[in-house]
Amino acid sequence: MAKLKETPSQTAGPYVHIGLAPAAAGFDIFDTTLGPDPATPDAAGEHITVEGVVWDGNGDPVTDVLIEVWQADAEGRYHTSPSNSFRGWGRVVSDFDSGAWTFDTIKPGAAPGEGAPHIAFWIVARGINLGLNTRAYFDDEAAANAGDPVLTAMPDDRRQTLIATRSERDGKPVYRFDIRLQGPGETVFFDV
Repeated sequence: MAKLKETPSQTAGPYVHIGLAPAAAGFDIFDTTLGPDPATPDAAGEHITVEGVVWDGNGDPVTDVLIEVWQADAEGRYHTSPSNSFRGWGRVVSDFDSGAWTFDTIKPGAAPGEGAPHIAFWIVARGINLGLNTRAYFDDEAAANAGDPVLTAMPDDRRQTLIATRSERDGKPVYRFDIRLQGPGETVFFDV
């Protein structure tokens, strides 16, 4: 069988949020949306916030980025039929002024055969020809991270770009995960 060449792509453009997250752009055109958060407040597991900023190569925040996440539930299971309380998937756009983004979810468990608990990210924005894939691991999962086949395959100086750091705000765990598209501390992206 002949292998076909990849079709050329083009940048997502400056208005990706209008097509993929119209409510964030002020367009109330759907009765229901895909929703920003993978889990509702009644989902089982430790409720967390994951937040950050996507930074460009100049150190400026990207203010029109769209981020999708997918993750396992607290027991490490991916849901093929999402429940009302846990979809395992979310989509947000960054704040148009600050570039900040946030997800409210539950901390995932370790999925069988996948190593340490993590959340998968897909990022698109103007100037990005193909969506970028990365992962956020948790800094309070040191033992699991030490045995994760993806993390252990990374050089030590690059591994840290995949680690979200935990703090607390108003008694709730908050993980900070900034994504750097280029330059010093560039996030590791995967060719998926």
